[in-house]
Amino acid sequence: MKIIVKLVFAASAFAALSVSAQVITDIQAKKPHSGYVQDSRGVIARDPYALCWRTGYYTPADAVAGCDAPIAPPAPPKAVEPPPAPPAPPPAPPAPPKPAAPTSEKVTFAADAFFDFDKAILKQEAKVKLDDMASKLKGIDLEVVIAVGHTDSVGSDAYNQKLSVKRAEAVKAYLVSAGIDANRVYTEGKGKAQPVADNKSATGRAQNRRVEIEVVGTRIIKK
Repeated sequence: MKIIVKLVFAASAFAALSVSAQVITDIQAKKPHSGYVQDSRGVIARDPYALCWRTGYYTPADAVAGCDAPIAPPAPPKAVEPPPAPPAPPPAPPAPPKPAAPTSEKVTFAADAFFDFDKAILKQEAKVKLDDMASKLKGIDLEVVIAVGHTDSVGSDAYNQKLSVKRAEAVKAYLVSAGIDANRVYTEGKGKAQPVADNKSATGRAQNRRVEIEVVGTRIIKK
């Protein structure tokens, strides 16, 4: 008899607990804002960020302003601006004009036309030709003038060497008097060492008696 009473009591207690749980659940479901967890006072509990915890009863109709953080759409990727183009380099300066290459000109005069035979004094005909040459040299950026005297084979080597030098010096002195810079004029005597014709004939000896004048400079071009 005692055993039966205990079983009946246990079954009754279980039924009472089930009824109590259902009542509590129904009561909670009927609380205002039951879609969120609330404390014993019925106040919605919030986390440190002031957001609320949803329950299994939450529906969009239970939403409370400020409880749910709005789901913001992802920010579009920030456009990366291309780096500014480097400044254009300044235009290259124009290349300086190339200097004209010095030109050389050699003029050969018959010594007989410049000097009397066996003499080193300029004749009038020689002065006219040298005046013409000096005027032409004024249109040249002059570097050097070289006067070289030559003789035929008549006479000793030493005598002809001295005579060729004297004739070259006479040419220089006249060019300097005509306005040519003395530092630009050089002289040299070759005597009879460099013949250009056969000294066995009078014609050949006449060709060997000569004065060679070489001019080196750059002609000035007027713009």
